[in-house]
Amino acid sequence: MVLRETAAVPTDAAEAARILAQQLVDSRLTLVPWSESARALRERVGFLRHHDSVWPDFSHEGLLASAHDWLVPHLHGLRSLAEVRKLDMTAVLMDMIGWQLRSQLDDLAPTHIAVPSGSQIAVDYSDAEAPMISVRLQELFGLADTPRVFGGRVPVTVQLLSPARRPVQVTRDLASFWRSSYFEVRKEMRGRYPRHHWPENPMEAEATRRTKRR
Repeated sequence: MVLRETAAVPTDAAEAARILAQQLVDSRLTLVPWSESARALRERVGFLRHHDSVWPDFSHEGLLASAHDWLVPHLHGLRSLAEVRKLDMTAVLMDMIGWQLRSQLDDLAPTHIAVPSGSQIAVDYSDAEAPMISVRLQELFGLADTPRVFGGRVPVTVQLLSPARRPVQVTRDLASFWRSSYFEVRKEMRGRYPRHHWPENPMEAEATRRTKRR
């Protein structure tokens, strides 16, 4: 039984954007389509903000507090949460950074670091105080110093991996590792992986991605 009928009044684009933004805020941004790329960007900027407050606050609470400011412009023209789920959040965040800081992003917080083997190793910024790379030990032969980010001011934590990609050592001082701990690791690894290369002098050995001696 129909009790009442009314004609639907179209909501203007600005009002629709505000309504959608409020829905997203009410969900504490859980309905925002955070891609892996967007999450990684938030972590990179979080690292940069930890060292320099000029960078925007991409923490959950920071984004929530300013949600209407940054969400509404990107929701203009959208009418449903289904359309919201198609948002490119990486692009939204990049717009928030601004062109001036954006030009410094890759230099200060690169997504990857090149190692002597030629590999490009992804940097994990989930810990803003200690960004980390995980790399097979043999790919670092000849690298005397710990890789750094933030313009050379912050050493990365290096998680050294066995040929089977299992952690064997963690260090923020690679030079010290080569001088001391390497020889204990070498002794153990030679027993576990006898067909792999474990040179006496890692500084003079050629870094390699290969897992076995040729």
